[in-house]
Amino acid sequence: MTKMTPGAKAQFQIHVCVVLWGFTAIFGKLITLPALPLVWWRMLLVAGLLACVPRVWRALRLMSPGLIAAYAGIGAIIALHWLTFYASIKLANASVGATCLGLGAVFLAIVEPLIARRPFDRRELLLGVAVVPGVALVVGGVPEGMRLGIAVGVVSAFLVAIFSALNKRLVDRGEPLAVTALELGAGALLLTFLAPLVPHEGAAFLLPDARNAVYLTILAVVCTIIPFTLSLVALRHLSAFGAQLAINLEPVYVIVIAILLFGEQRELTASFYAGVAIILGSVVLYPWLRRRSRDGQGPNGSVPVPGVALAQEEMPAK
Repeated sequence: MTKMTPGAKAQFQIHVCVVLWGFTAIFGKLITLPALPLVWWRMLLVAGLLACVPRVWRALRLMSPGLIAAYAGIGAIIALHWLTFYASIKLANASVGATCLGLGAVFLAIVEPLIARRPFDRRELLLGVAVVPGVALVVGGVPEGMRLGIAVGVVSAFLVAIFSALNKRLVDRGEPLAVTALELGAGALLLTFLAPLVPHEGAAFLLPDARNAVYLTILAVVCTIIPFTLSLVALRHLSAFGAQLAINLEPVYVIVIAILLFGEQRELTASFYAGVAIILGSVVLYPWLRRRSRDGQGPNGSVPVPGVALAQEEMPAK
């Protein structure tokens, strides 16, 4: 049996992450807590569980103060991303919230070269622009009352591009479980200070009932610790943009599950699904363009193809 190359293994790992992440939007719909306490409990549960793992503390002791501060800063961005993501779901629905994340590739094509200090890739920019008509169709295919949810979802996509690029830059400098604990712990701390400033009714952090507690536990372990840590491992062999395009498949899983569980197709029109198809078309088009570039330039003048050799792409400058 042929052994998987590091690149193929990384692609498999990131797609496992995408499937598990697909359920985060579903749990966002099932959990009746508002967005802020939902995210706070999710981050607190993950950080608390990982704090019980001795290797996490050993790895944290090896990190420099500057690196700890950098990961904590990324954790703050993740907290704001999750907050806007779940707010988008609450304001619209799971399908809309997940589809907005497809814009992450557009923003990442601009953000990653700036953070990694590398030249802009025209293919990435063109594919990012190609997503815009899809977004227009998505907006036109939802009821007017859901459009605020789309706007919040766009902010969420911008934030995911920033923390994806930053995580890629620092991905090989820390043990994945320790990084996960540090980032999500810092995110929970930020939300603790932010809560009194956000309008809310009653207590800022509601105590979940038994049903919500079960859903939050599954969300924390199955949909957060496992894929978040696995994605950090996979990113060591993937470009952030290549990984983001795989993550663009997440809306497919979310939409199918949301149709089966919630009947969300009754809230959306054909225009919405046409827009989703355009956004997801970048997943197919991107590796095809990479392959044509490689075939035309030869092994010394090209970037490897996702799913085969993209995992061998050089890491951005440190």
